[in-house]
Amino acid sequence: MNRKGIQIRDPFVLPLREEGRYYLYGSTDTNIWGPGTGFDAYISSDLEDWDGPYPVFRPGADFYSDTNFWAPEVYALHDKFYMFATFRRRDNGRLVTSVLSSPGPLGPFMPHSSGPVTPEAWSSLDGSLFMDPEGQPWMIFCHEWQQVGDGEVCAMRLSSDLSEPAGEPITLFRASEAPWTTPYESPRYKETVNYVTDGPFLFRGESGHVYMLWASFINNRYALGVARSATGSVTGPWIHQPETLYRNDGGHGMIFRTFDGTLVLTIHAPNRTPDERPLFLRIEEVEGFIQLRLKLMNSII
Repeated sequence: MNRKGIQIRDPFVLPLREEGRYYLYGSTDTNIWGPGTGFDAYISSDLEDWDGPYPVFRPGADFYSDTNFWAPEVYALHDKFYMFATFRRRDNGRLVTSVLSSPGPLGPFMPHSSGPVTPEAWSSLDGSLFMDPEGQPWMIFCHEWQQVGDGEVCAMRLSSDLSEPAGEPITLFRASEAPWTTPYESPRYKETVNYVTDGPFLFRGESGHVYMLWASFINNRYALGVARSATGSVTGPWIHQPETLYRNDGGHGMIFRTFDGTLVLTIHAPNRTPDERPLFLRIEEVEGFIQLRLKLMNSII
């Protein structure tokens, strides 16, 4: 099917050069705010026309969640494919991230970690993998705003096999610290001032700088920002770009390179169900900043 026909949130692209194909994962349930069915994937050679959907994860009868299956990210590592994904626990209602694995990119993905890898008492979401220069795996994730008010982006070391935490969580920053965010007006939390953190993703630019994409809201409209680590380390401190990368009701992004070397941002937009679709936008790194390569917001690969 064509890109414009794919309903997906939180899109994540895994390019497999040896195949010359791109694998697209994301939150693919028709109503992601309700019961969780699983995750599907799509395959393309040009980012415009896609084969699929292919079911890559379906929960077993004893799986700990049956609601809110969100934001799968898939990485090729150690001759396996690892999926970081968010689920809502059946027993206490908290959001968590677990790690699943599969011998191939189309699954079936099965639980790899012994349950969630995010902190037990936290409501956490959108776990994302980053390898530091020493080869140490880190998970970057959000401490949910509904639990803390001012949403946090956090980092935590993982074991080398990605099966469990290998350290305590570190708070990198809070949503209100960015110059572009505004309070999120929630009908459920009217008495508090809330700021959202969503969908962190780290990548290293050609300059050696380490950047983070993350999403929040401006006047209750979804937007995507960028921060840069002042030290090049996961632990920061993190310097926020003063302006958003994208603010036209789209976000939860990640960055990859096409097979010809083009740097591409993918996000979902608009931020409403069932209209969300994947967008692919050319970007570039300029003097420690990430910016759209073409100024037009509809400049799609």
